[in-house]
Amino acid sequence: MTSRTVRLWSLIHKWSSLICTVFLLMLCITGLPLILHDEIEHALDTSEPWVPANPDGPMLSLDAILAAAEANRPGEVPLFMSFDEDRPVVNVTSGPTPDAPGSQMYFERFDRTSGEIVPAPTGDGGVMDFILQLHTDMFLGLPGMLFLGLMGLLFTLAIVSGVVLYAPFMRKLDFATLRLNRSSRVKWLDYHNLLGIVALLWMTIVGLTGVVNTLAVPMLEIWQNDSLVDLTSEYGDTSVVTDLTSVQSAVDRAREEAPGAWVQFVAFPGGSWSTDHHLAVFIRGDTPATSHIVTPVLIEADTGTFAAMREMPWYMKVLAFSGPLHFGDYGGLPLKIIWFILDLFTIIILVTGLYLWLAKGQRKASASQDLNIAEFAE
Repeated sequence: MTSRTVRLWSLIHKWSSLICTVFLLMLCITGLPLILHDEIEHALDTSEPWVPANPDGPMLSLDAILAAAEANRPGEVPLFMSFDEDRPVVNVTSGPTPDAPGSQMYFERFDRTSGEIVPAPTGDGGVMDFILQLHTDMFLGLPGMLFLGLMGLLFTLAIVSGVVLYAPFMRKLDFATLRLNRSSRVKWLDYHNLLGIVALLWMTIVGLTGVVNTLAVPMLEIWQNDSLVDLTSEYGDTSVVTDLTSVQSAVDRAREEAPGAWVQFVAFPGGSWSTDHHLAVFIRGDTPATSHIVTPVLIEADTGTFAAMREMPWYMKVLAFSGPLHFGDYGGLPLKIIWFILDLFTIIILVTGLYLWLAKGQRKASASQDLNIAEFAE
């Protein structure tokens, strides 16, 4: 590699790192509690373990649960219905309109054995929600998400340029050398390089999955406009269906099309995950390989007739895998601990990179000052 090429990659590494460092530090620091969010919320939950009202009794139909949710929030419309995996709880999200934004949505849990409201955990969810929102979009909505996605791309560019520069800068040293007897700047440079190589794969994965996650809204719009347009063209410009068929029957019909799978959630007409004319029943795979892939089964919202079952396009599958992979949320606590440690490594890498840049600037300023003093003395 020529010296000119090295200088070019050095400039790329320098400026891509400097531009994204502050935002990457924020993401890494907020990411630490988010990696362990389940464990933190469980530790902060001081309430008694919840038990269903009728543990051995029959399950209420989903229509009965929907009626309870509508009675609890009169004047609102259902948006989503999801299901706990390990307890008989149905979660209903409602809002003032079918296309209500997240800030106007209301989330409530219902006991499927009685229709009663399930108490929310007593942990300080407000703090975790604040951290999640800051990590996701900095409270700026889609523009904030896209901006953080751009920072993620710059972070990826900084990683690639760092790898390119590692060989020429370390050609006279053994791998993982730490020159502890040298100046502070040299020692931290060695730590910066070593931790960068150790966390290289993790940083690349987390950086790219983070970029994918910031594109969730555009991906949903593309999926709606491209994959579902033929299912809605026959309706013309008719309004959102509000006179719904039986939700229970719709879910049962969907399970006939995908037997043996698990229903993850139901999206009601008019929202971003369905059309104006269908109930979208999202069926999740029941094996480790398919547990993060969902397939929407579309049911006519007014008649309960099966409309279509569409496999999610490749970019939606990538989005489905990116969320759990980004937070290490698919391998239990041991993987989360590894994610946590590597996140700490990344924080050190970012801080040392900033320190090295500042130290280099101070050294140049000091050298220039010494030269001026020498010229003045002459």
